[in-house]
Amino acid sequence: MRRVDLADADCGIAQSLGVLTDWWTFLIVRDIAGGVTRFDGLQRGLGMSRRALAERLAALTEHGVLKRRRYTDRPPRYDYLLTAKGEGLLPALIALQEWGDRHVLGDGSLTATASADSAEARRVHALVGRRLPALTLARHDGVTVPPAVTDSWTVLYCFPGAFVPGSQGLPPSWSDIPGAPGCTLESMTYARHAPDFTAAGAQVHGVSTQRPDQLAAFAAHARLPFPLLSDTDGRLTSALLLPTFRAAGTDRLKRVSLLLDPAATIRAVQFPVTDPAGSVTEMLHLLREQTTR
Repeated sequence: MRRVDLADADCGIAQSLGVLTDWWTFLIVRDIAGGVTRFDGLQRGLGMSRRALAERLAALTEHGVLKRRRYTDRPPRYDYLLTAKGEGLLPALIALQEWGDRHVLGDGSLTATASADSAEARRVHALVGRRLPALTLARHDGVTVPPAVTDSWTVLYCFPGAFVPGSQGLPPSWSDIPGAPGCTLESMTYARHAPDFTAAGAQVHGVSTQRPDQLAAFAAHARLPFPLLSDTDGRLTSALLLPTFRAAGTDRLKRVSLLLDPAATIRAVQFPVTDPAGSVTEMLHLLREQTTR
């Protein structure tokens, strides 16, 4: 495929579409962000013709959105990976998904939760059995780490936003957004049960799209005995197509919890989470159920 030359040379939207060309390209970037990096896997998952896929992969590589990494010499085969330029598209993918979930699949209302029979719920529950792609997130102390621990089970609880009273004001109308309140309660309940999760063989990690410094302030305030991870760049959100909502100009994760085994494979999910405190004891039960099998 060749770049489409659009007349408006100074419009970033027009020039971006000249590189991305069509909806297939967005789906290719979506799947590569999700860990499907080889030609056959992309072709099988997307159902494209091999020629059409090859053309688009070549064009995205030419424009610096993707890079190739050889994984076998005979015959030569490559993984297709996002470059820094490609990762710059992740917020756009998240915005498209949020718009689709809210306005196309939903009724247009702003919410931090979803119904149990929603498309978002089906998408999240379909993650069971899927291995987390290789990626790293910034911990609240600034250290970059994988979301899952390699030598134990991991509980990843994703939350919209937790704030220190008095110094970090809540976003406007936060309490009016269904499902948004309760992050402090959820985090402190996990903190209280942290010894139980450790005894059951799991480590707890909280994940939010807040900045590391915001998470550090809350972790210190709440005296959390586990790390909080920042997904400001949308790497985890894009990789797993996690549900989001937009509040105060920021894309925020809807409340969802994942249980991963030592191989970083998702074994159980919680979504929607309507009881932030009760979900913690439920997750502990799910962990014990999995580890005693």
